Amino acid sequence: MIKLNGIEKMTNEQKYKYMLILLEGQLDSEKDDLANLSNATAIIKAIMDRVNWAGFYILRDNTLVLGMFQGLPACNRVEIDKGVCGAAVTTKKLKRIENVHEFPGHIACDAATNSEIVIPIIKDGVVYGVLDIDSPDIGRFTELEEKYLVQFVDKLNKYINWSKV
Repeated sequence: MIKLNGIEKMTNEQKYKYMLILLEGQLDSEKDDLANLSNATAIIKAIMDRVNWAGFYILRDNTLVLGMFQGLPACNRVEIDKGVCGAAVTTKKLKRIENVHEFPGHIACDAATNSEIVIPIIKDGVVYGVLDIDSPDIGRFTELEEKYLVQFVDKLNKYINWSKV
């Protein structure tokens, strides 16, 4: 069981560094990819404030399929040419959207979401899906979150066999 004592006294950067330590501990101590991805979403949700949804969409047959997540029920499938998640897959680039209501084709899985950050999961040149994080706050995500969430996905890539997820 993970205890988060003292986290409320940390700066955001300290929290995100701690988030990476927690993830490394999880990944290093467990070999099951589903367990690790489930706990990865729980770690994000526990550490990052003002987040209403955190999870994975896994690319299957040119469609993003809902994977492990924390939050309200979400869209089961997202076409790769639709929404912020689809745009991250097709461009193979991180998407940080300050106001999702201004993003053409945004898919509203949770009406409370106002900003979003999506990190494509790319390993050895192959796109396997995305890490998607939503917030009810407009402009919630900054370069700081980008920096640490890219490291989060990089760390996952060292351990997860995405082709078997």
